[in-house]
Amino acid sequence: MEIASRCSQTDHLVIIGNGMASQRLLDALVRHPQRPHRITVVGEEPVPAYNRILLSPLLAGELAPEALTLQDASWYADNDVTLILGDRVTAIDRERRLLITHRGNTLRYDRLVLATGSRPALPAVPGITLDGVHTFRDLRDVSALEAIARQGGNAVVIGGGLLGLEAAEGLRKRGGRALTVSVLQRSHRLMNRQLDTTAAQLLEATLRERGILIETGASLAALEDNGRGQVQSVTLSDGRKLPADSIIVAAGITPNAELGQQSGLVCDRAIVVDGHLTTSDAHIHALGECCQFEQHTYGLVEPIWRQVDVLAAVLCGETPAAYQEAPTATKLKVSGVSLFAFGPTEAAAKHEELRYQDPETGDYCRLLLQQGRLVGAVLYGDTRHGPWYFEQALAATDLTACRHLLLFGATDAQTALDAHLDTSSPSLSLPREAA
Repeated sequence: MEIASRCSQTDHLVIIGNGMASQRLLDALVRHPQRPHRITVVGEEPVPAYNRILLSPLLAGELAPEALTLQDASWYADNDVTLILGDRVTAIDRERRLLITHRGNTLRYDRLVLATGSRPALPAVPGITLDGVHTFRDLRDVSALEAIARQGGNAVVIGGGLLGLEAAEGLRKRGGRALTVSVLQRSHRLMNRQLDTTAAQLLEATLRERGILIETGASLAALEDNGRGQVQSVTLSDGRKLPADSIIVAAGITPNAELGQQSGLVCDRAIVVDGHLTTSDAHIHALGECCQFEQHTYGLVEPIWRQVDVLAAVLCGETPAAYQEAPTATKLKVSGVSLFAFGPTEAAAKHEELRYQDPETGDYCRLLLQQGRLVGAVLYGDTRHGPWYFEQALAATDLTACRHLLLFGATDAQTALDAHLDTSSPSLSLPREAA
């Protein structure tokens, strides 16, 4: 599906959603000389866009709330962008190009961008609607978790991925000894989508040393009621019960695609878009976590930022190259531990595996090679050379000449690689003079 769509300067562009993707798009639009003159943004939260990636240090008490703000309200006014906060669009009339909001307001559009994001995925288990069950997605959630930390007791985090571990560490820092924090991970290792077994074990050991209880291979069966509508414990599929005054669910996301579905746009797991982020309606685009391109949905910022570049150009009347999927590397700081990973998490028979581990510093590096080319890496602790490894993987560089130095990092390996290229290049020779 490839639908050409252009937005003229006189068109009214409306963006539904005021999250990170929406703000990134606005930043690109207002800098463009052919920007749409009329831009309106409708955000459900009562505050302007903020950096959700920083919710964890906010919960831990390491940042003030204002440090998360991407642009304050005056920025929108200064850039001729109308900002509507604390309201949400409930219906789209595609024939009349009309939006209806929860407050009963109507808004006409010429071009529409759905940037509605996603919401936490809740496990379908008995008791999930009990009081005391929380998520970790926005500023309101942080306020609720801060209250949990203050009151103490037993907090159980469902999900051992990045978000769950950051929620657990933030609660631990805020709650101190009065709060017991446990993490339940369905997989047999933490962050199973990013880390191999060794790196996951190192991370688990670090978190246990800090006092966080870790349960891997733990499948949630039910949440138990205390008889007054409040959660009091969790039951695992193996029959074990763990005390729980509070539950924090951080186990995946669900795209907010309902507006697209209700208005008759083509949807699958999310709102389906083409390479120009255009939906099945040529006047409507979708961006970020609420959209689906081919079979892909999104939760990391890097591909969404590339989507923004394409969509901003389209909305300013250009014809950019279509969005395409590209390999991404994951660079994270989980509870103060630096991680960098790309490619397969586990070695296959076709891979050659190189490993380095320093018991004193806790640093760990595992590289996967295939026919002399780097196809995957996991770095734990010291991640300085991660971008170089990723660059070589993207370029499909033959690293055979520096294979013996790869674990020592970019400097030594690149020097050996350069030397090999120099010696292997054919030298120029002058022809002999005729006798």
